[in-house]
Amino acid sequence: MNAFLYGLALQWKLDLRSKTLLITCYLVPLLFFVMMGGIFTTILPGAEETLLPAMTVFGGTMGALIGLPPSLVEIYGSDIKKVYQANGVPLSLGLVLTNLSAFLHLFLMSILLYLLAPVLFDAALPAYPGQYFAELAFFLVVSLSIASIVGLAVKDPAKTSMVSILLFLPSILLSGILFPAELLPEAVATVGKLFPATWGYSLLTEQASTGEPVAPLLLLLTLGVVACGLLLRKIRTRQ
Repeated sequence: MNAFLYGLALQWKLDLRSKTLLITCYLVPLLFFVMMGGIFTTILPGAEETLLPAMTVFGGTMGALIGLPPSLVEIYGSDIKKVYQANGVPLSLGLVLTNLSAFLHLFLMSILLYLLAPVLFDAALPAYPGQYFAELAFFLVVSLSIASIVGLAVKDPAKTSMVSILLFLPSILLSGILFPAELLPEAVATVGKLFPATWGYSLLTEQASTGEPVAPLLLLLTLGVVACGLLLRKIRTRQ
């Protein structure tokens, strides 16, 4: 356990030195929040009610899809993998530590949004904060599991960035955080339901009191975990 905690602390410090992670987990989400928060609350009546979930989903999705994969490529696409194998360290440890570290960064970013939103834009806060943060944690875990697939499946850093962006853009555009998903054509809206951001936004805005988004998110999480397990097995046998 001490070794695991040490590894997590070390990964946290490495992430703090990573410009990519700092930009995607803190700088861009916070700047987007400040800029778009002012626009939304000015031109859209009632935007204060959904501003916090919308900006949180944007930041969480960006940090997961664009921030996490490069860290995994750095581990499993380089000689670090050989160091793991030479010292008898399970290859899954790198995946676990990077996910935990990214989760902590994204959760901290979400707390900052939670504190700033009512102060800067008079945004509404959730009626049940405990439930909100539990749902937020669930959404982040699902998003990170999907992002991990990219980091494990794509070995080239340039291709990783391209794939991450190709997943990030529809995740945001089709999720309903920028404009109501009801305005989208039915086929396009259906595509949006393939991404965690759509269900995460629905969950955090309490649009589905029956817990409808939970089942799709659980399905996505299961697919992410199974895919990561298969990819780790493939990496383990890769020379």
